[in-house]
Amino acid sequence: MNENVKIWGLGIGPGDPELITLKALGILQAADVVAYPAPANGDSLVRAIATPHMSGNQEEIIISTPMVTERYPAQDVYDKGASEISAAVESGKTVAVLCEGDPFFYGSFMYLFVRLSESYPVQVIPGVTSLAACSAELALPLAARNDVVSVIPGTIDAAAMEQQLMAANTAAIIKVGRHLGKIKNVLKKIGATGEAYYIERATMENQRIVPLCDLDVESAPYFSMIIVRRSGEILDL
Repeated sequence: MNENVKIWGLGIGPGDPELITLKALGILQAADVVAYPAPANGDSLVRAIATPHMSGNQEEIIISTPMVTERYPAQDVYDKGASEISAAVESGKTVAVLCEGDPFFYGSFMYLFVRLSESYPVQVIPGVTSLAACSAELALPLAARNDVVSVIPGTIDAAAMEQQLMAANTAAIIKVGRHLGKIKNVLKKIGATGEAYYIERATMENQRIVPLCDLDVESAPYFSMIIVRRSGEILDL
């Protein structure tokens, strides 16, 4: 553990507590303070993942995050969280900030990183991403040789989604949630429903995997993904 670093962004992995890296584990257990996001109403998933590894006597900073699409409430939340982390560092403490998956792969930690890294040494410890976890749980290789993999947020409009899907050999559609109906319509339009697999809460005890053609709902949990493998060299191995 680098003694010059006072703030660590830890990738905790996709959900299974055993998928934390050894490096992240050591830093988590040595930190004076543990900070993590939590929904305004509900429990923190990343805190639950880390619980088996925590000492029980560390200070905690809860970054209460509203689950809204508007930008500015979230900006205020990260401003406040960065201020609390800064105060802990100024008092001589080390802070481990927890993030599901990997901190820099659609991770919430990046919003704190941009607020803190100009004032303090910050080190990011990568974690197992949801993309890697979903691929493994589906037993579905993502790419080989010259294949192109595209990560597509389910939040983008249907036309942009169709364009991205048509350009990739394999696509991972993230942030499914309330956009599931739109995603299903786009995949049906391009004839890819039969090549798509839905997975939610990958690596957790309540994991669920369903071929998309058998999924009869129009909304999904936030922690869900659809992987579509349409073509490419991976099919010729």
